[in-house]
Amino acid sequence: MAESLYKRKRIGEIIADMGFAPKAKIEDEAQKADCRLGEWLIKQGLLSHEQLAMALASQFELEYTKLEDLSISEELFETCKVDDVYRLGFVPYAISDKKLSLVIDDPLNLRLIEEIERLYGMHVVFRIGSKTGIKVVLERSETAARLLKKVSTDYQAEAGAGEKESSADSISMDNIAVQESSIEKFINTVLLVAMKKKASDIHFEAYEGSVKIKYRIDGILYQATENLDSSHHRAFITRLKVMSKLDIAENRIPQDGHFTLKINNRDTDFRVSILPAVYGEDVVIRILDRSAFESRMKSMNLEKIGFDEDTVKKLKKSIREPYGMLLITGPTGSGKTTTLYAALAELNYTEEKIITIEDPVEYQINGIVQVPVNEKKKLTFATGLRSILRHDPDKIVVGEIRDTETAQIAVQSALTGHLVFTTVHANNACDVIGRFNHMGLNVHSFVSALNCVLAQRLLRKICPHCREKITGDYLESMGLEPGTYSNKTFYEGKGCERCGDTGYAGRTAVAEYMILTPKLRAMIVEQRPTVELQQAAVKEGMTTLRQAALEKAFLGETTLKEVNRVTFAEG
Repeated sequence: MAESLYKRKRIGEIIADMGFAPKAKIEDEAQKADCRLGEWLIKQGLLSHEQLAMALASQFELEYTKLEDLSISEELFETCKVDDVYRLGFVPYAISDKKLSLVIDDPLNLRLIEEIERLYGMHVVFRIGSKTGIKVVLERSETAARLLKKVSTDYQAEAGAGEKESSADSISMDNIAVQESSIEKFINTVLLVAMKKKASDIHFEAYEGSVKIKYRIDGILYQATENLDSSHHRAFITRLKVMSKLDIAENRIPQDGHFTLKINNRDTDFRVSILPAVYGEDVVIRILDRSAFESRMKSMNLEKIGFDEDTVKKLKKSIREPYGMLLITGPTGSGKTTTLYAALAELNYTEEKIITIEDPVEYQINGIVQVPVNEKKKLTFATGLRSILRHDPDKIVVGEIRDTETAQIAVQSALTGHLVFTTVHANNACDVIGRFNHMGLNVHSFVSALNCVLAQRLLRKICPHCREKITGDYLESMGLEPGTYSNKTFYEGKGCERCGDTGYAGRTAVAEYMILTPKLRAMIVEQRPTVELQQAAVKEGMTTLRQAALEKAFLGETTLKEVNRVTFAEG
């Protein structure tokens, strides 16, 4: 064995021979390396994990496995425990004749092979894959969901047997596997799986005899585990209250709190809202992944939101107006805040003073002054906005207009040389006008201040890996006239491992964008009906939400079912 090792080429020579990096550069870096050469070259950005895996496979005459399309079968998970797979970092590949084939990233990690052979009593044969590839295939193969199911089962079996309190500085699949406290392991696994599934919220719901845990993913709720016995409800709530520094003895009034955890070495904020209900307290946890948002913000722009080219062009022009008001409207979870941040990312922070007032400040942006609302200290949107005006801002962002006082100050700000960005809850662009009329604002001042209104929604996108053409009598069942749309091709996702069998992956935005033309301003002053205002806006060039959503379906980006879920049919 030792003799064969000496005969092998050095890894640096193989990397150079394969053309992954210049030989001279490799030799130079080898002199500086404070760890194994391949790892060092990856740190220096000279080599990828995939390239190192290919080089190692060549060096040890092993098979290299590209993990892009590999998935782990149910049969393999019956043999290999899911927490072992995560803790040890391998991918089970096949089982035959007491022989376990698997993919690892390091052929020299003999202790790993010995431990797997000891755990399962089988001879191990291995091939090489990249470290990043192994991580991706584990996530794609729903190992996180399987671990949650296992931890859920273990927790119910262990609950009440006496807890040992422990605390992890950072949560990941491998350290969850060795945590001793069953309640801590369960809650941490729920949080971690939510992150891996890119959930925006986690719901703990109490019912008669059971507790349900759900994830909101792409705007839709999915049950995370099987129903749990209601006897566990108090332990869940108490653990979450302790983490959020809330009063564990109080269960008759709502409570709000937050906590921060390091998940996979990334700081993540969790905002907790507790509401007393008939069968016990319900909890909703909003997930704010700061690291992910900061990385998105570096390349954030309006094009990436998903708006069509014409809307982006108009919006970019509006955010550079010297004064006035830009209103963004839509229900909770429609992406209004993301659009505000994307609009801010288009601006030059060094030349203009930009101040925001938000409740809460979800993400911090370098170069912008951000003020959090604090109603306990009497810092409301209205009082904060008054103070902001004394700080010589060029552009002001008001997180949300909720009352008449804030609306009046925002309008006056827009009329006195400031560009005001803000959001308000309304069904569409024209309904916004009615909202402000009901607040009792002077209609002439409001119309003079308002530049444009953007109403938006988020549509789930079809999973590109399982997208298929729809055939048969489809249009009529979706409420569309077959004669009008018979020449269009429509798609749906049949569901696959990559999208969690939902048929959807990610979301895109659609919008109707109403620019206040002289004709529309005159109609608002005359207080014409909303229906007439919308008809006139369409004639002036506005695309409705329904039509914008249908265009996404025509392009094969979303389904007609999703269009109908999010928008109303136009009568």
